[in-house]
Amino acid sequence: MISAASSVPEGALVGVDVGGTFTDAVVVAGGRLITAKVPTTPDDQSEAVVAAVLAALEEAGIGPSDVRGFGHGMTVGTNALLEGKGARTSLVATEGFGDLLELRRQTRASLYRLDAHHPAPLIPHERSHEVAERCGPEGVLAPLDPASLARAVEGVRADGAEAVAVGLLFSFAHPGHEREVAAALREALPGVHVSASSDVLPEIREYERLSTTAVDAYLTPVLRSYLERLAERAGEAGLPAPAIMQSSGGVLPIEASAEHAAWTVLSGPAGGVIGAARLAARDATPLALTFDMGGTSCDVALVRDGAPARTSETVIAGHPLHLPMLDVATVSAGGGSIAWADSGGALRVGPQSAGARPGPAAYGLGGTEPTVTDANVVLGRLPTDTPLGGRIRIDPDAAREAVGGLAAELGMGLEDCAEGILAVAVQEMVRALRLVSVERGEDPREAALIAFGGAGPLHACAVAEELGVRRVVAPPAAGVLAALGLVMAGERRDYVQTVLARVDADEDLAGRLAPLAERAERELPGAPRRAAADCRYAGQSHALTVDWDPGAPEAELAEAFHAAHAARYGDAEPARQVEAVSLRLAAERPGTDPELPGDDLGPAVEGPAVIALDGATCWVGEGWSARADPIGGLLLEREPGERRPPPMAAAREEAR
Repeated sequence: MISAASSVPEGALVGVDVGGTFTDAVVVAGGRLITAKVPTTPDDQSEAVVAAVLAALEEAGIGPSDVRGFGHGMTVGTNALLEGKGARTSLVATEGFGDLLELRRQTRASLYRLDAHHPAPLIPHERSHEVAERCGPEGVLAPLDPASLARAVEGVRADGAEAVAVGLLFSFAHPGHEREVAAALREALPGVHVSASSDVLPEIREYERLSTTAVDAYLTPVLRSYLERLAERAGEAGLPAPAIMQSSGGVLPIEASAEHAAWTVLSGPAGGVIGAARLAARDATPLALTFDMGGTSCDVALVRDGAPARTSETVIAGHPLHLPMLDVATVSAGGGSIAWADSGGALRVGPQSAGARPGPAAYGLGGTEPTVTDANVVLGRLPTDTPLGGRIRIDPDAAREAVGGLAAELGMGLEDCAEGILAVAVQEMVRALRLVSVERGEDPREAALIAFGGAGPLHACAVAEELGVRRVVAPPAAGVLAALGLVMAGERRDYVQTVLARVDADEDLAGRLAPLAERAERELPGAPRRAAADCRYAGQSHALTVDWDPGAPEAELAEAFHAAHAARYGDAEPARQVEAVSLRLAAERPGTDPELPGDDLGPAVEGPAVIALDGATCWVGEGWSARADPIGGLLLEREPGERRPPPMAAAREEAR
């Protein structure tokens, strides 16, 4: 709520992104962009979130009452899933199907390693309970047995469960029994969270639906507890409750986000992808690769014509999730990633990270192990005269000591070891970028690399060299672009319903979409909507998602699927019957698109050179030049000629 004496009549917009090392905040107010970084507080991220907002507001010279919008992206749910620190969860399934989470899809964890295993299910078999009921494609085959329901409720009570996942057969089409079970659990166990699969994912494929529901139940109590603490802290500071970034790239009110944690597993990376996509659209960049490198990880995505690539499936910590989300790939390669020597004497980087506490050795906070950041300090690529985030002063002696210890262990020189650390980290990041480009049928050499995050512009030239990319963009406010993306993002809701219908006029697919449209209008009135359909040829097992205009003839949907099939697999069968598996609808209110101040670079800078950015550092590699970009950032371009080999490759060639 804006006070009557507000110094910003239109109100200020705030975005906060939590990283492994720093928590970033941006304030957009009165045509200005103000940023702040504070160290992340791993024990309670909400502490650093509010501290970052207040620091940015103080820098802007305005108060909490001036804030009219507050967007937040975090990693609470993801961290809980990766660390196995979710709620104690039970399962209620159809009789005879309580072991679905153990059975999975019966695919091996590794094709050629018989000793590799999938992670244990989030819900162990002893906390799995079954109810007697059965539905089929056409409806109820056997009614829900009250006695079995009562036994299941008492079993959950005896488990001491904090959450319950309910997943019954065919509940995506006939949710009545599942709703009865969920209602009975909520009535008998009022303090226990209940996730019903028909609410989380009303979509075909029982294992994926149940796995997604189990993740939702497992994480929601943890996320709700965090969001309650955050709302309380924000209220005490005079700030409005934040809207929470979803994996789909849109924000939701905090109350709605607290009901389904599975929607937020990519909350952290999503802000950066949305910010980069908006800038790519503003610059009319046809194909871009987003490269967000922070202190702990690196997140990458593909953007075509200003729209980020999307998917409806991913796997996190070995657990499948089938929900609408941005197509983001993540690797454990950040500034805090620890370098080490394996038992064979090979140089490795990550996945362990120094994190925010104690952080890289160069931060002077107690860290002693060599990290990617320390390697950059040794090579003179990080300035030592300006505090990082305005708070942390670089200690070059500590960085040299940490890297020197590893260099001695490997029998290398100090700078050679530092170069090697960066080369290994770059290969991890290149692998992720190839996953979202080459493996999606896109040539990365035709793309621009949009580098951001505290460490993105620092490694962009080396990454681009490996990919054959000749154009790198370091956007305005590169160090805090993920936080800025939270300001830019609009409110979004996604809906899906399995229909299993032929694509022809007799099936009236537009009519089947109507209930989703009605729900979208209730929950997000007046928001523009976009439809899509998961289609396949009759007899196929898996589908492709294609955009769809419900007002157009069904033949156009079939033609769009034929084209998508040809693009993905190299062939199509126009005479074959097309089937719509599920219908999808997205409703999204447009976000803001603030004007951004650019960096005053002056004349073009030839590499090698270091350029300080807002919240980040850019390394202009040898053979590269940097100049001001039309959208206010930096444009780095590679000189024509042969691609130079990476430093470690050159060293190996010389040794031969």
